[in-house]
This record gives sequence, C-alpha cells and structure tokens, in this order.
Amino acid sequence: MPPVKVLEDIYWVGAVDWNIRNFHGFTYTTHRGTTYNAYLILDEKIALVDTVYGPFAGEMMERIKEVVDPAKIDYIIANHVETDHSGAIAEVLKHASRAKVIGTARCKAGLEKHYFGNWDFQVVKTGDELNLGSRTLKFIEAPMLHWPDSMFTYIEKDALLLPNDAFGQHLASSGRFDDEVDEAVLMAEAAKYYANILWPFSTLILRKIEEIQKLGLKINMIAPSHGVIWRKDPMKIVQAYISWAKGEAKRKVLVVYDTMWGSTEKMAKAMVEGLRSEGVEVMLFRLPCSDRSDVVKELLDARGLVVGSGTINNGILPTVAPFLEDLVGLKPRGKVAAAFGSYGWGGGAVKHIEESLTKAGMKLVLPGLSVNWVPNKEELQRSFEFGKEFAKKL
Repeated sequence: MPPVKVLEDIYWVGAVDWNIRNFHGFTYTTHRGTTYNAYLILDEKIALVDTVYGPFAGEMMERIKEVVDPAKIDYIIANHVETDHSGAIAEVLKHASRAKVIGTARCKAGLEKHYFGNWDFQVVKTGDELNLGSRTLKFIEAPMLHWPDSMFTYIEKDALLLPNDAFGQHLASSGRFDDEVDEAVLMAEAAKYYANILWPFSTLILRKIEEIQKLGLKINMIAPSHGVIWRKDPMKIVQAYISWAKGEAKRKVLVVYDTMWGSTEKMAKAMVEGLRSEGVEVMLFRLPCSDRSDVVKELLDARGLVVGSGTINNGILPTVAPFLEDLVGLKPRGKVAAAFGSYGWGGGAVKHIEESLTKAGMKLVLPGLSVNWVPNKEELQRSFEFGKEFAKKL
C-alpha cells in the first residue's frame, strides 16, 4: 500500500496489521486487526506525527521515502509513549539525524526509559505551538487518555485533530477513511475500543471534549493513530464518546455466566425468558465461550448486568474471575446489577460476585439468587421471576 494523501501536503505513512488478534497483553481481542497510523506533514519544515509499532518501521520508512527524503524531517511529534506508536522513532532518527522530538514532559521521561536514547527533545504543554511555515501545530495535553503522557496535535489551517489513541478503533482495512468502510463495523469497533480501553477515563474524556469546545477549535477531520480517519462526519464519533462517557444506555441486559454441570446455565436461561417477558433486549454470554472484550463492548450501551457462577472452593469458577476483574478496572458508569448461581454443599459464588460488582461501581438492585444442586421446577420459576423483577428495576 502506497502513502495515502489525507489533505494537501499531509500523508498517511503508517502500517496496516492485518494479522494481530490480541492487544494489551491478551486482554483485548482484535478480530479485525488494526493499523498504526503515522502522518507526514510537508511544509517549510517537515513533521512526522507519531510513528508505528517497531516491527512495521521498515514499511513506514518506505512510505515516507515515496513522499520525501527522510533526512529532511525536522520534527517527530510523539503524542504518546506506548510502543505501538513510538516503536519506530529510533529508526526514523537513524535517517533523520537532525530531527527534534516533540512531546510532553511525561512523554520525554517515558521515551527515555523505553529507548534509552539521548535525543534532541522539546517539551511542550497545552497552548504551545510549532510553526512549520504555512501550517502551525497546536498542542493539547490529554493526560490519562489513556496514558499520563498523552497529547493531541491540532492544525488550525486544516481543522485537523490528531488525537493519537482517542477516537480510534482496532480495524485493519484497505480504506483509510470512514466513508470507505462499513459504518456498522466501524462504529462497533469504535465502541469496543472505548469500552475496553477508555471507559475508566470517562469523566476525563467529558472534561477534555468540553475544554476543546471552549478553545473554539473547528474540527473538519479527526485522524487517530488506530483505525480509519474520520472525514465524512467527525462529529459522529465525538457525539458517541459523549454518550458513552455519560453512561447513556438502553433497556438492554447482559446475562453473563459460567456453569460446571449445567445448573447455573438452567437458571441463566430462565432469567433470560423473564427479562424478555418484560420487553427487555437480552444478550446471553457463557464464559469463556464468549470473548471477554466483546462482552465488555456489549455492556457499553446496556443498562443492566446479571452475573452467575457455580461455586467452587467457596468462590466463583475461575473462568468468571477475569471478567469480574475487567469490570473492577473499567468501572462502567450507571449500571445496575445482580448475581446468581448454584452450589453443592457450600455456597460462596453469589457473595463473591456481588462484592466484585459493588467494587466495580455498579448498583445491586436485587438480593442474589442461589440454588442448591440442580434447580427444580419451582426454582426455575424463581429464576424466571428474578429476570422479570430485574427488568422492572431498570
């Protein structure tokens, strides 16, 4: 794939990773691959905004060479330290030995610790600008979106926002723009990206969007560092982020469980029918048959969550534990929840689930439901009624 013209004298020179299927230490499945986006800006001074994951440095350098001699690059803008965006900086500097690296103070510290390079570095903060000639880059610090070092770069001339990991998606495609891919797939991957990476920072996201609005920055295009570029309707993803960050949801419930010998599963299916009888949209997931990061994505626009497990060693099945740990870390906003499960000679699973749900910031709206051994007809009816009652609590 050759470099792609984004705007006049601005080129995408990143890389498409068609084959990656796991991200962030196997906590996030990337069924559709990803991209590492880097943007080359030609002016009186030449700037490269972000780089790519180290193994793709050669691809990026070949694309840069198709546009300009890399030795002419004056600046490397490092919006984020994480290695999927900074991994090729050292390779670029081999070709562009006079280039200055630009980033926040935390970015400088992070890059030095990652790469041990004695680079010419300029620290910038919100409001600082870098004039390239006909274009001026404006920098906006964005700490914890999603690392402490994160920064946005804005080009007023083009109303172009380069926000690194914000507004991105893990999506490999032959198209580089939102109007070149399936919109339903695009928004699904954007939602999954938000839910699994940015959800814990929702309050900060709302503040940052408000800050940008107060700065009066016009935005005609958003070019993130993963996935496609938003040019058709960049405000679509901004409005989606506002909705997700506020915890807006619909009458939708996830029933998530695992079962040892089928008893908890019988309860789960009865609850699904109870929920459906009240006109609620329901999705049923068995762990680990269902991918955790996909389940988290579906929780983004759901109002309620019911989690179940059989009991083992006075606690939950080990297959359920990682999902609950995800919830504690992500802290989904505005969700109501409940727990259920079966047990043999001793209980414990329901209590453990309730503790985790509470720790994740969810509101328990029903006492947990436990069944000894295999649920009989009456207990299955109780499970059905449990679903009905939970639906009324939404």
